Amino acid sequence: MTVGTVSELWRYPVKSFGGERLPALELETRGFVGDRRWALVDTEGKLASGKPTTRFRKVRGLLMHRAQLDNGKPVIELADGRSIAVDDPAAGAIAEELAGPGWVFGEEREVSHFDSAPVHLVTTRTLAQLQSLLGGEFPSQRLRPNVVIESDGDAGFAEDAWIGRNVRIGEIELRVVDRTERCVMVNHARPGIEHRNHILKTIGRANEACAGVYAEVVVPGGIELGAPVELI
Repeated sequence: MTVGTVSELWRYPVKSFGGERLPALELETRGFVGDRRWALVDTEGKLASGKPTTRFRKVRGLLMHRAQLDNGKPVIELADGRSIAVDDPAAGAIAEELAGPGWVFGEEREVSHFDSAPVHLVTTRTLAQLQSLLGGEFPSQRLRPNVVIESDGDAGFAEDAWIGRNVRIGEIELRVVDRTERCVMVNHARPGIEHRNHILKTIGRANEACAGVYAEVVVPGGIELGAPVELI
């Protein structure tokens, strides 16, 4: 059953930083190539994030900076206009400037940089539902998906019904494993998007704080804009 087409593709080369919108992506067993492969890491091996957990430390303002891949390595575009590659000798000083003493840019090793699963999907129906509930624009970047799926109909959160199903998108196949539970990061400002206090609470009332779904990789391959999305 066809449930939509791919309308946006996103990759986030550095965890919790802004990412890059692309016309095509390549999926490997770990996830999309280069997605969240790097992160800010402290001396205990914890990762910088917008929320504190057993794996993450809260660091403010990360979403105001962006990262994009260049020859396989992330280049950080700071909010003040500076730009630096993560493997530049001066990158350590930038990491400490952003997060504090002892922080460095580190590549994924034993600790996964993903929150729960390697791929995050959301439908335009869900985005439209949130826009209706909140008023004003609700850009997909609020939810930081990998794949935005253009879908018909009026009901939001339609992808919740895909849990336990496989999804084929172009060459790839995914297994939808869980709803995406949102955190306070949906409220936070990022370039061109203002801070809004009540987004998380609104999602909480509307859908138990969940919007979008997580998926695991079944068949890797390529994906591009316009690809049909089929429930298997």
